[in-house]
Amino acid sequence: MSYRLGVDVGGTFTDVLLVDEDSGSTWRAKTASTPQDQAIGVLNGIGKACAEAGIGMSEIAQVLHGTTVATNAILEGKGATVGLVTTKGFRQVLQIARSFVPGGLAGWIIWPKPEPLAALENTVEVDERITSDGAVVRGLDEDDVRAQLAKLKGQNIQALAVSLINSFADPAHEKRIGEIAAEVLPGVPVSLSSDVLPEMREYERTLTTVANGYVQPQVKKYVQTLSDKLGEGGVTGELAILRSDGGLQSAAASTAAPVSMLMSGPAGGVTGAVWVAEQCGYRDLITFDMGGTSTDVALVQDLSARIGRETKVGDLTVRASSVDIRTVGAGGGSIAHVPELTKALRVGPQSAGADPGPAAYGKGGTEPTVTDANVVLGYLPSSLAGGEITLDADASRAAVSKVAEAIGLESPEAAAAGIVDIVNENMLGGLRLVSVQQGFDPREFALVAFGGAGPLHANALGRLTGAWPVIVPPSPGVLAAFGDATTSRRDESARTVLRRFADLSGGDLVTILRELADDAGQRLADQGTPSAEQTVLYSVDVRYHGQGFEIPVTVDAAWLDDPDGAFARLGETFDAEHNRLFSFLLDVDHELVNARATVTGPKPAVTPVHLEPGDGDPKAALVTEHPIHVGGEQVTARVYDRTKLRADDVVEGPAIVTEMDSTTLVLPGHAAVVHASGSLLINPAKG
Repeated sequence: MSYRLGVDVGGTFTDVLLVDEDSGSTWRAKTASTPQDQAIGVLNGIGKACAEAGIGMSEIAQVLHGTTVATNAILEGKGATVGLVTTKGFRQVLQIARSFVPGGLAGWIIWPKPEPLAALENTVEVDERITSDGAVVRGLDEDDVRAQLAKLKGQNIQALAVSLINSFADPAHEKRIGEIAAEVLPGVPVSLSSDVLPEMREYERTLTTVANGYVQPQVKKYVQTLSDKLGEGGVTGELAILRSDGGLQSAAASTAAPVSMLMSGPAGGVTGAVWVAEQCGYRDLITFDMGGTSTDVALVQDLSARIGRETKVGDLTVRASSVDIRTVGAGGGSIAHVPELTKALRVGPQSAGADPGPAAYGKGGTEPTVTDANVVLGYLPSSLAGGEITLDADASRAAVSKVAEAIGLESPEAAAAGIVDIVNENMLGGLRLVSVQQGFDPREFALVAFGGAGPLHANALGRLTGAWPVIVPPSPGVLAAFGDATTSRRDESARTVLRRFADLSGGDLVTILRELADDAGQRLADQGTPSAEQTVLYSVDVRYHGQGFEIPVTVDAAWLDDPDGAFARLGETFDAEHNRLFSFLLDVDHELVNARATVTGPKPAVTPVHLEPGDGDPKAALVTEHPIHVGGEQVTARVYDRTKLRADDVVEGPAIVTEMDSTTLVLPGHAAVVHASGSLLINPAKG
């Protein structure tokens, strides 16, 4: 037998899903995250899943891991001390940056400009110059390079970033600096902008390269520690890391280019949600992943997640392909508080995290959280994570009572309802970012809800957005781990072209794209995916000549068979997207800015679940009846065991559906139909 194991580390829980590739059987485990050393929580979860399956760790062929190590290094400001090498005259490229201030009118008054990841005192200039078309104006002065690197050696830098002006056109000078750095700064990892982001725009290229160096030592240490602990635990299979764009890369590739995994954690959930929606017959969906600390949302069209060319983490925005995921600080652990000045209830973004966690966890937490509010309203069972956490209802009630007293409400239930309403509105804002504000009507999409807390709030979010059905996958709390286990390898090559359509032939375009595909394909082959099993997706960044921004356009592979007509089709596709986004077109020539080829390996063979057919009556799964508070009233909800539900069973609200890793709430006036694949499809009740 062959086993694949997906691991997703969140702020509160570490989720593990073990898949038998032959039978499609799955085993899941949910264990508390260990922020001091994430590898400990990962190993605990793997051991728990293997014990459930009755197999030894040595039988696992692959460990596929979505991680937030790189993300946390940036958010917490705990990355490496980075030295930066620039072309003479460009030392302050990071300080000048782009003229952009977030927020509304007068936002600049209170906005503290973030400090660059490479300090000015750790930035040096070298004497060289290359033009934008690759011609050498001044050759590289190697004696100067050695002198400047010696200065950085005295600064005790932990990583080196090299970003020379126009190196995207000719990387020779950067590569030579990398060779010299290996002599002058032995043991210091080097990031070259011509490798990390071989595209125009020196600020974005430099920032992305520095970010790569900033997180590299921490990512390398984590991956090495995890590899060692897996080996000590008996796991001999391959370790692969999820990329921000939803593909997999080898552990070695992830440590070489960690900037490609800044959104590694959330991307796994989107991949899993797409797989689930396809089983249910839906191709357009919005994903809603609510965990303990935050909520991640993304939009998927025709089973393809929207891939953005920027990755945003906190105040940092780097140029790296990633699933277009938006994050809001709203999760089960989000803390409710009442500011003394306004006396207005607020929820988040502060979180109780895994330690001490919500008051209900009994680990010493006393602050009221969203989880505590759900306990007070009666929505949660007495234990979570398969019995690993027993909930203390009295502690939740005491915590939420503080909110009720602070704003003069008559009961903890009223305060809890307010907390839930506010966090739902916060998450609605995130859903609007990927739908309405991108020109999409959420009513035309299904809403796939997962994460430990997602199914509790899913029905309410469906009602707020009008997105039906709301799909709650089986094992929603570990869906991100399932996505990790069911994704495929991926690599990407890009190049700046910067030529008007009139100056290029269709043959030129075909040659460029196929060279990029060969380059990425070779790297994927080196990771164990032969070229015969690879598929290629082509895309280009296009703009009207004279514009300062570009729009990514997917290139149909069939266009390459007709080079003469390729540009016409490309221009038409760009015009349609430009018109959708901005409602106007320009009568000027188009310009090809960047070209890109993404090569993907085959998807793993995982057999989908097929439930036994039922007669529509879920009474066999009924466990008990329980009072809950909805809409200011106390009503009686039926509580069902999800493992006993059959296909076509109809669960009418108010109802609670419990399982090992999550709890689903079906509101009054709604009903959940059990799909044959195991998902719950929630819709407004008919009639």
